[in-house]
Amino acid sequence: MIDPTALPDDLPVPQDDGAADHLAGASLPAVALPSTDGDAVRLDSLPGLSVVFAYPRTGRPGEDPPGGEEGWNAIPGARGCTPEACSFRDERARFEAVGARVFGLSTQDTDYQREAVERLHLPYPLLSDAGLELTRALDLPTFETAGLTLLQRLTLIVRDGTIADVVYPVFPPDQGAELALARL
Repeated sequence: MIDPTALPDDLPVPQDDGAADHLAGASLPAVALPSTDGDAVRLDSLPGLSVVFAYPRTGRPGEDPPGGEEGWNAIPGARGCTPEACSFRDERARFEAVGARVFGLSTQDTDYQREAVERLHLPYPLLSDAGLELTRALDLPTFETAGLTLLQRLTLIVRDGTIADVVYPVFPPDQGAELALARL
């Protein structure tokens, strides 16, 4: 069984394939996303600075990822969602110091995400794009595995409803927060 909190040393490094090049400067669409805190969040209407890290899917202890551990680990950028989420948790004070709200974003449903928020003690909400509405509207980079459409790992730095900057690809995933903070 895979330990979602640990990263193997031999993860394949994702390459910048240009799939996020169109995002910097784009306006966010008027899409309301269900949130683990019970609200619907429209990123286009949030004032100020927000950091939205998109990830394929968090894992649960004792459960295999889509396609099994070997298959999951072989997909560049797939493994590491839990360590990435924890990196944002652990750097909360630094994001608050610059006035940035933090959100996680995946195509998992809100109930699945709530379990991760509780288990990992995440101090920020996770947003669900299970219907792929935001993903399609922004043409976010995705990949398919085991019949699922999942987001490729990237971070959007949003100012007043516009994507000001993008971190893509994010690697190593446990450094996601540090990579975002370096852009702020």
